[in-house]
Amino acid sequence: MQEATRPRGPTRPRDGSDSAEDAPRRRGKRKRPEPERGGPRGAKEKKARLSAELFGEDCEISHDQVYEFLKYAALGKHHNAAQPSWCHIHHQRRLARVVVIVLHEVSQLHFYRFYLQFRHLRKSFPHRFSLPPDSANFIASMCREGVSAKHHNSAQASPHVSNGHILKSANLERDPIVRKYGEEKHGLTTYTLTVQEMKENNYPLEGSPGCLHFVHTECNSPRTDSSPLFGLDCEMCLTTKGNEVTRVSLVDAQGQCLLDELIKPETQILNYFTRYSGITRKILLPVKTKLADVQDKLKKLLPHDAILVGHSLNADLQALQMIHPSVIDTSLLFARSGGRRFKLKFLAKAVLGKEIQCENRLGHDPTEDAQAALELAQYFIKQGPCKVEELNLETLLIAQKASEISQQKSTLYLQLNGVQQQSSEGSSIPQLCFLDSLRLAGQQTLLLGRRDLASPGSCQNGQRPSNKQILQRAIEEVPLSSFSVVQFSLRSKHVVPALIADICEKMKIKLGDLLTLYAGPFGKDFCLKSVKKEFKKYGPIRSLTVITETHQPHICIQYEVLEAAQLALESLNGAKIAGSCIKVQRPVSAVTLDCNTLIKELEMDVENERVIYMAGVKKSLTETDLQEKLSQLKDLKALFLPRDHKNGKRQSYCFLKFQTAESASSALEVIKRWATMGSKLRSRRALTPSHLNQWINHIAHQDTQSLQKGENFLYMKKKQVSTCEQDLREKLKKLDCRIKKLYRSLQNNTLCVVLLPGMNSVQRSLSGLGLMGIKDDAGKSMC
Repeated sequence: MQEATRPRGPTRPRDGSDSAEDAPRRRGKRKRPEPERGGPRGAKEKKARLSAELFGEDCEISHDQVYEFLKYAALGKHHNAAQPSWCHIHHQRRLARVVVIVLHEVSQLHFYRFYLQFRHLRKSFPHRFSLPPDSANFIASMCREGVSAKHHNSAQASPHVSNGHILKSANLERDPIVRKYGEEKHGLTTYTLTVQEMKENNYPLEGSPGCLHFVHTECNSPRTDSSPLFGLDCEMCLTTKGNEVTRVSLVDAQGQCLLDELIKPETQILNYFTRYSGITRKILLPVKTKLADVQDKLKKLLPHDAILVGHSLNADLQALQMIHPSVIDTSLLFARSGGRRFKLKFLAKAVLGKEIQCENRLGHDPTEDAQAALELAQYFIKQGPCKVEELNLETLLIAQKASEISQQKSTLYLQLNGVQQQSSEGSSIPQLCFLDSLRLAGQQTLLLGRRDLASPGSCQNGQRPSNKQILQRAIEEVPLSSFSVVQFSLRSKHVVPALIADICEKMKIKLGDLLTLYAGPFGKDFCLKSVKKEFKKYGPIRSLTVITETHQPHICIQYEVLEAAQLALESLNGAKIAGSCIKVQRPVSAVTLDCNTLIKELEMDVENERVIYMAGVKKSLTETDLQEKLSQLKDLKALFLPRDHKNGKRQSYCFLKFQTAESASSALEVIKRWATMGSKLRSRRALTPSHLNQWINHIAHQDTQSLQKGENFLYMKKKQVSTCEQDLREKLKKLDCRIKKLYRSLQNNTLCVVLLPGMNSVQRSLSGLGLMGIKDDAGKSMC
């Protein structure tokens, strides 16, 4: 009914007759059939397009926002999907299909370190946004990776599930728990991790890379089966240093809370992970406790023969920067095959009958999690492996998932028909996999790539399909589906810590060289203050030093932003300053040989074509005052005033975003005219996309040297690292070409989203990157 009442064109009356203006034109001509999805002849066909306000500090998009965006793109408002708050999809019904391309093991670091290799990605997608480092987990949960259709079917027809009861497996000897620990009961020392197990699971150990300054709990007494157990759990946030602890809880063997402390990280917080930690900026604001204070308290609370219990306890000890020699890890204690692990929430429900980490509560309670892990260990020790095996946890998990899908089908059916389901008090309906929800809504979905998701024929001998095979299948099968997820991957040798540390270090060096200028020669008695004042007109200076090793004095200036360095280079090279005609240049090194090419490509980046950089802004001006001052600039769309990441004060530069590239060019001419009339404002085209400021700051403050020294020679020789990086460069270039081929094969009006998930490990956290656009007739994206 809605389609029938929608106007079909701006000049056609509702009754379908010709208007007086149109009648002479149409008279005597044969009537042509109307386009399938457009208005009448002469009316411009509406096309789907995106308008995203991704500018300044609002460029990191959460997993919930990505989910919200994809759901609306696939289903539209008629299936109770809300228009995304951060990116408006105009004429969603005109979208032909949605394609999500995932480049696993690739991060924002890879994109900008090998920027010139991503020729297609950077030119075809007008919208970019940062993603949290743990986006790989989000993508896996969205696609239900690792849970194949075979599992769902076996859950429904399993011989172990009968009349609601879980029966014991006949293959006792094949159960991983019994295979690991045997059938007999043992004392608790049997279940503590060995040194080798701790090493394999990234536990901090004395002498390990990156653990040089970690604090030892000094619990060195011999352990016995009567040694006391203590449950430990932490909540983390993401800072410029990586994952840092914000809350820690310790409970004794009776479950009594001995410690529950909030901790304020010393470095800038990038993401509070509020959904999981429950921590917000307001909560941490009055906190004075530092990590060292909690380390001292833990050392005093733990007896010399204490055994710590936790779920994936290695992450907690890494965040606490503490070394403890004796631990029981419940994620490893309740063993599974294939290196998989049960979640703490599932184990608490299945083994203890307890509900933890409830959806209706903001964040996890570390005291509750510590108690649950402790009770799980106590149950295991008291009952023994055979009793735990009788629970048949694997089958129970499959049955639970099948039950969840059944519940969600009923819920989704009611929602799609406009009926709100009332759940009973205390119960929560688990979320359905995103692709499953689309299928239930009648969408045809496709999932390609990764070993456990590929077809049986392409995965013989456990080998995952090649990227070339995935591309061939995608070109054939994507046109048959309304929503597709296509996943490409790097080889394992491209994600070893040594190579990542080396790439990160080289990126820092390259950024440093791009921000650095050498200027001179100057006279022997030149005024440094006046020279610094001249260079400061173009942007904030991080450091300035005088070089006296040359015949005549030179200076070395390092700016804080790339635009400032480039603007100073273009404006002052050959200028007369402090009585001398100077030359301004960047340092010449291996990483700056392609500098001019890189600057040119950055200027032409679709993210920068409508943005200009402007220096010389008075810090006393408010945003309103500045907007009023710049009111003469035509089509000014947005204004971004960066702040110092250390003290929070406003900087003396800003970025201006315009409606069109032509408006940005006109604004540059106007500001140049102002400069000739005595204005202190200086401007040029932007070089750094708006999401890059926070990321550059994050990279600049990461401690890569200690990792590089410890890891490069532990895992690989230097020459091997260089060879792997060259191989990675070619691999990423091929990935870009494969995406280009797939993109060209897509139908017009296809929304294409490319996700680089990043990575979140003990060694480091690397933010992800998202790119998106809607393909138009010219093969480019519309915004």
